[in-house]
Amino acid sequence: MKTGMLAAEAAFAALEAGPAGREELTAYRQAFRRSRVHRELHRVRNVKPGLKWGLWLGMLHGGLHMWLNDLRLGFLAPWTLRHHGADFQALRPTERCSPIIYPKPDGQLTFDRLSSVFISNTHHEEDQPCHLVLRDPSKWLPVNFERYGAPEQRYCPAGVYEVVRDVDGSNPRLQINAQNCVHCKACDIKDPTENIDWVPPEGGGGPNYSGM
Repeated sequence: MKTGMLAAEAAFAALEAGPAGREELTAYRQAFRRSRVHRELHRVRNVKPGLKWGLWLGMLHGGLHMWLNDLRLGFLAPWTLRHHGADFQALRPTERCSPIIYPKPDGQLTFDRLSSVFISNTHHEEDQPCHLVLRDPSKWLPVNFERYGAPEQRYCPAGVYEVVRDVDGSNPRLQINAQNCVHCKACDIKDPTENIDWVPPEGGGGPNYSGM
């Protein structure tokens, strides 16, 4: 909520400044860095990146980091774990990977994707333009499908991206079920050629976590 207010204030100031102030909301970036939200996030910046070393070592590092950065101790860990390169550059071709066989959801502790989407109360008006599009549709088959095995099927948590074929199994093509989208923007970040364009849908659409 705090970041939303900062963004609204920066947008309002840009509109008041006229056309010259609308190119980039630099005031939001500056206000965010001065805010309490930035200070709190900066203290835990290394917790999640440490999991790249594995569960146990990552948890040990994360616990140590949070203990050192406790506000009452007044100490700030001097190191910052950085991810060199963009996320999409870390994708590996299918020939360098082994398939992961996940256990089937039991319906009690684990659930299938569409059941989770149903619980999120995700809704989009059917008459609006699709907010997920491919910038260059010709790239999908030779790059995403043939080289990477259509990774959008796996990193999308809502089953938005689906590979469909003809009855005989030929002619694979990508089907985008935009009505399932929970607005995580994983596809905009992880696509191997940055070919998926995620744009804001109509206001009021998307997930509605009523229990939160």
